[in-house]
Amino acid sequence: MAVIGAFGTVVVVGVASGPPVAALPARAGALVHPPVAASAATAASGGEHADAYADPGVLPFGDATSYGAPTNGPTLASPVVAMARSADGKGYWLAGADGGVYGYGDAPFLGSAGAVDLNAPVVGMAATSSGSGYWEVAIDGGVFTYGDARFFGSTGAMTLNEPIVGMAPTPDRLGYWLVASDGGVFAFGDAGFFGSTGAIKLNSPVVGMAATPDGAGYWMVAADGGIFSFGDAAYYGSTGGQTIPASIAGMATTADGQGYWLAGSDGSIFPFGDATSLGDNTSATPTQPIAGIVATPDAKGYWLLEPDAFPTSFDHPGGGDRAVVAAVAGAVEGNPDTGQGSFCNPYGPCEPWCALFATWAWQQAGIPVPRYPFTGSIDGWAAANTALAPATATAQPGDLLLYGTGPQDASTSVHTGVVAQVWPDGAVVTVEGDAGPGPYGHYNVVINGPFLPTDSATYNGFPVYAIARS
Repeated sequence: MAVIGAFGTVVVVGVASGPPVAALPARAGALVHPPVAASAATAASGGEHADAYADPGVLPFGDATSYGAPTNGPTLASPVVAMARSADGKGYWLAGADGGVYGYGDAPFLGSAGAVDLNAPVVGMAATSSGSGYWEVAIDGGVFTYGDARFFGSTGAMTLNEPIVGMAPTPDRLGYWLVASDGGVFAFGDAGFFGSTGAIKLNSPVVGMAATPDGAGYWMVAADGGIFSFGDAAYYGSTGGQTIPASIAGMATTADGQGYWLAGSDGSIFPFGDATSLGDNTSATPTQPIAGIVATPDAKGYWLLEPDAFPTSFDHPGGGDRAVVAAVAGAVEGNPDTGQGSFCNPYGPCEPWCALFATWAWQQAGIPVPRYPFTGSIDGWAAANTALAPATATAQPGDLLLYGTGPQDASTSVHTGVVAQVWPDGAVVTVEGDAGPGPYGHYNVVINGPFLPTDSATYNGFPVYAIARS
């Protein structure tokens, strides 16, 4: 069951869903920004914005039903990162990175951390088997309980080797597991420890986990679709040895635990064991990044979570240069292909355009930066005009993360993203151009994170080498 294949540049949310509970716990990555009206600054600049997505946000297949999503309501303060279903599958909850919870169908609102100033962002959630409670888990392993979900412990006070990416509850709701991106497993309550990959060097990071129906085992899934099974969790196959078009977003198990689905960040579905494909989202144009999969109670359906459909303001937590954040939040984001050729985009010439988008955002906020096509040029301009901070510094909203190993050339300075939110522990959410799953040269403007910049080499596929201050 070795994980085979190199980790790509997009990491997405993992899923832990084991009957009778389905959930989406894991960190987010490559989440597409929702369709919102263009800002006044954007309109004044001649309409430089991308085509909007206009999707339901929660995509049902098989006997799964859409019960709604925050696509047309109030703008969310933080991006959606997780989903869990109610016991009968006639409702579901969505969770934001700031801990906000949104219930639909028969999933009741039982409380949230949305009004709390969290030390670290929420990256996942799981529901109790009764459907009368749920947990939220943060990237540092802090656990928050609501309804009949009980607290059995956390890693919030520990120093972790790698960040937490997800959780799975035991069937009797008297325990849960937390899993880190290196496959380290932390068991609490009556959750048994059956093994981990914490001491193994993985080719791709773990993005989620799922428990067996009797709670005597669990699976972990990596970004390349490698599956690791422990306890009574049987191995039914993986995509670890295959060439897949996009990184894996997560997994969901069938009702009897004798199969599972893997969902790709491009909306592709890979069934194994007694799991059968009930549809996917790969025919969508443009490609709409998927954050995870949640199965219905009878496993005759599943939902795909598409956070690009949710309007997000990045208000909580706030701070930093809010003018830059308002610019990227106000831009209508999605796939900006103009149809005029490879890499043609609304922000500059037909060429790779992550730096064009980032410097456009700074310009919208009144920063007199040139519209640079090369990320390394941002490094030099910031050092001379604003400020350049080392990769180890704590980022601030409005900053630009410069990815790679240095500003020398395109092989060392490979990408950039606009910091939209920062938590006290240093975790960030970014908005990035020319990123996300999709055909080569037809990438999106996406929300990426939450992730720790110091973990970027694992999470994004390349490290941060500097931070350009706004």
